[in-house]
Amino acid sequence: MTLDTAHISYSQAMEYFMPDKIITLTKAIDDSLPTPLYHQIYVLIREKIFSGYYPNGSLLPTENKLGKMFDVSRITVKRALDELAAQGMVTRQRGRGTTITFSNPVSSSPRNMDGLLEDMLNIAKKTIVKIHEYDYVPAPPQAAEALKLPASSTVQKTVRTRHKDGMPFSYVVTYLPEEIGRSFTHRELASQPILALIERSGKSISRARQSVTATLADSTTGPALEVSIGSPLLKVIRIVYDDDNKPVEYITIYYCPDHYQLNSDLSRATGEASNFWSTEQK
Repeated sequence: MTLDTAHISYSQAMEYFMPDKIITLTKAIDDSLPTPLYHQIYVLIREKIFSGYYPNGSLLPTENKLGKMFDVSRITVKRALDELAAQGMVTRQRGRGTTITFSNPVSSSPRNMDGLLEDMLNIAKKTIVKIHEYDYVPAPPQAAEALKLPASSTVQKTVRTRHKDGMPFSYVVTYLPEEIGRSFTHRELASQPILALIERSGKSISRARQSVTATLADSTTGPALEVSIGSPLLKVIRIVYDDDNKPVEYITIYYCPDHYQLNSDLSRATGEASNFWSTEQK
C-alpha cells in the first residue's frame, strides 16, 4: 500500500505515523500556514498520544526518524518534542529517547443522580484534592440567584483543585447554603465528595441542571491548573437540587481537557422528534 503525499489527509497522516515506517509526510504539515511547523508537528503527535496509539510508557520515534517522516530539520522536531515535554505528555532523556508519560483522562458518564454520586466517589478514590479557600462569605449575585437566596445571605465558598498522578486536572469553585456548609469540616471536605457531604446533612439530592462550554485559562485558573493563560479549558456549571426542588449547591468546574472527559449516553427520540437525540435515560 502506498501513500500519495500530494493528497494526504489528516487521518492518513495518523495512519502512517508509525515507529516502524519512515515516510515523508510533507503534506501533513503546511509551511504556508501562520502556525510554525514545529507546532503543527506537536499537534499531530499530541493527537496520536490522546488517541491512545502511543500509550503511557511507550517510546516515540527518534528525532531523526520524525525529521524524515515530516521532511523537516531535527531542530524543528526537537522544538515539537520540547513542547510535548513542557506539557507533561512526554519525558526526554539522552540515550533513552522520548517516553510517553500521558495517562488516560479521568472519565465521567453519569446517567442520573445515583450515577453522579458514584462517579464522584470513584474520582475521589483516584485523585487527591487540595483546598485553596474555605470560608463563609456574602453570596455573590450569581450564587444567590442560583441558590435562590436573599442577596445578603451567607454562603460557604470553597475553592479546590483535584490532582491525578501529581497533575491538576480540575479547578472547582463551590457555593453552599450556610446551614449545609456548617454540617461538615474542612478536613472532611478534603477527603470526601461534596455531594456525599450534602446528603449526609439530611438533603436527598434528586436532580441537577448543568451547562458545559469551552473557555480559556485566565490568571487564576491557568496557574492553578499549571497551564498557560489562554489555554483551552472545559467549563461546567451545575446547580444541584434536593427532593423539595430546592437548590443545595452551585458549582463551577474548570477541567483540563487533556486530563478529563465528560461522556453522555444518547438515545433516539421517539415520535415527531425521532430525528433528534435525547439524553434522557429510560
